[in-house]
Amino acid sequence: MTATPAHPLVDRARRLATDLLVPEAERVDQEGVPVSHIEAVKRSGLLGVAAPVVYGGSGAPPDVLRRTAEILAGACCSTWFVQTQHHTPVQTLVQSELPVRERLLGPLSRGELLSGVAYAHLRSYPRIPVRVRREGDGWRFEGTVPWYTGWGLNDVMLLAGMTDAGEVLFAFTEAREQPGLRASEPMRLAALTAARTVSLELSGLWLPEEAVALRTPYERWAPGDRARTLNASPAVFGVAEAALSLLDAETAAPLTTRLSDVRRRAYALADDPAPRERVAERLAVRAEAYEVLRTATTAAVVAGGGRSMALTSRAQRLAREALFLLVQGQTAQTRTAQLRALGGA
Repeated sequence: MTATPAHPLVDRARRLATDLLVPEAERVDQEGVPVSHIEAVKRSGLLGVAAPVVYGGSGAPPDVLRRTAEILAGACCSTWFVQTQHHTPVQTLVQSELPVRERLLGPLSRGELLSGVAYAHLRSYPRIPVRVRREGDGWRFEGTVPWYTGWGLNDVMLLAGMTDAGEVLFAFTEAREQPGLRASEPMRLAALTAARTVSLELSGLWLPEEAVALRTPYERWAPGDRARTLNASPAVFGVAEAALSLLDAETAAPLTTRLSDVRRRAYALADDPAPRERVAERLAVRAEAYEVLRTATTAAVVAGGGRSMALTSRAQRLAREALFLLVQGQTAQTRTAQLRALGGA
């Protein structure tokens, strides 16, 4: 792998992984992410890794955010997935000029509050799973959020819907059942059941104007969101690296070289100042990263033999987490590119 950034938060992520996340990962996979894990993440300062210093964050550069994500995902992907939701609300508030910024950006940057997100359903447009309409001095939400991660662990959530005027509207609310908001039972999934994912039924949830963090035409918001999905997630490299650590040096060597190469190219593209350009190249590198992930985790299962079929097997857990990462943040564009790559096109 390439050189790790020298930063205190990278060291904290390593200590958290070594002391808590790795030793507990198989138990967490079966029993769920405990509140104590979330409290440890909050204390670590990692929730504010990219948040502004003036609000209590660290203001670290992108390579530090990526490396800490790799470390957490490779140690316990479920814990990583719960906390990674938090960085979108932080960045939304950084870019917001609305009053909610001053109310929440500090507590979120300092790790006093953990936020979840409920906005991926916007990617299904022109289908509109969640509609928002003006009512009085606030907004009324109706519809279904198919996936919401961290239920029972998050303090607040950033909830999105579409207005009749074709705008996306993001607003904060407490992450709990309340009038107009009801959660399903936690979903049983092939991987990351531990992350406590539910669906949310919105039957007239009303939020005041001062809860709104973003309101903008869908056509203005969507290109930036699509651009973020074009690049490989750091979690891909973290889980692959963890899988390679289960192999002997001779078997791991060629895969480690491949992983380092695709990681370097993926992050160079992520740092490109024109994030909406070189789309075909981004999709190709993304697909290549997933192929290395699939190969690395499969090799770990093979190396473990029959023991890999036990639910207590680290190799099997990593292989299931790799399946999850194949579809996490998926759009029609990334799905098509990935299927073409799998078909050798």
